[in-house]
Amino acid sequence: MSVEYAIIVKNKTRLESLIERFNTKAQAKFYIERLGGNFEDYEAEHETFQYSLNSLQTQLSQVIKHKTLERVYMPSFIFSENHLIVVIGQDGLVANTAKYSRGIPIVAVNPDKQRYDGVLLPFDTSNFIEGVEGVMANNYKSKIMQFAEASLNDGQRLLAFNNLFIGASTHISARYKISYNNKTEEHSSSGLIVSTPAGSTGWLSSIFNMAYGVTSLFEKNLKPKRPKLKDNELLFAVREPFQSIRTQAGITAGILKNQTKLTIESLMPTNGVIFSDGIESDFLKFNSGSIVTIGISKETAKLVTGDKKNAT
Repeated sequence: MSVEYAIIVKNKTRLESLIERFNTKAQAKFYIERLGGNFEDYEAEHETFQYSLNSLQTQLSQVIKHKTLERVYMPSFIFSENHLIVVIGQDGLVANTAKYSRGIPIVAVNPDKQRYDGVLLPFDTSNFIEGVEGVMANNYKSKIMQFAEASLNDGQRLLAFNNLFIGASTHISARYKISYNNKTEEHSSSGLIVSTPAGSTGWLSSIFNMAYGVTSLFEKNLKPKRPKLKDNELLFAVREPFQSIRTQAGITAGILKNQTKLTIESLMPTNGVIFSDGIESDFLKFNSGSIVTIGISKETAKLVTGDKKNAT
């Protein structure tokens, strides 16, 4: 099926969110500056983004019809085979978009190289149209990214491009039973992180930083290492497991691959949650009676790279 529409996915800038919160730009400025903040930085970020967005829309108009979609409406939007997706924003927006992309090619554009690292943003406004034209001509290369998947016993499920969090929505300890490699324990912890290869340099890395930081107080010449996950692997880590008469701390980390699964049964009467990629507002309830199975999803995301299949 030929590509008929480009769907531009964007998020509100920090300035737009502030104006929405305080009704006017003047009131937002007063609030930020009263707290000692630099309002000019919000303005500069907004202006750079709008310039990039306008450039992107103008260039797209010359090659394909397009419509713009705000991130907040993405969960209810249905992408089809005659779409291609153009994401403009931070890496996190790419991750969030990928979960709803249904395998449709994603051209990811960095709107501000001075502000965003762009690990998942191979294009900018000077070259993204090459990626778009490559998809339209079916002459492009892409990187296939796999998801982590949380499947509840009531049929609900949640995908994660970077990571899943399973735990309590507050700072109280999460209580649950965890089963891995034919072993089961009861836990009291700050929850679990399940990371994909794409997310291993994010939230998961902070857990390694903490572990090595504490260990280095007692171990001399410690050489920190970071996980290098393969495409068919997930890594789970239990945050701050507490050992007591009722709770254990033997299962604290592990690798999930192929058909290996992690099973967790909630022992929390309220406030249990599962969310992905740092989006706490898009969550599954995980209270007593809920059992979740974590593994590698069969669904994938297709991120367009800057190369063409037939390039010589």
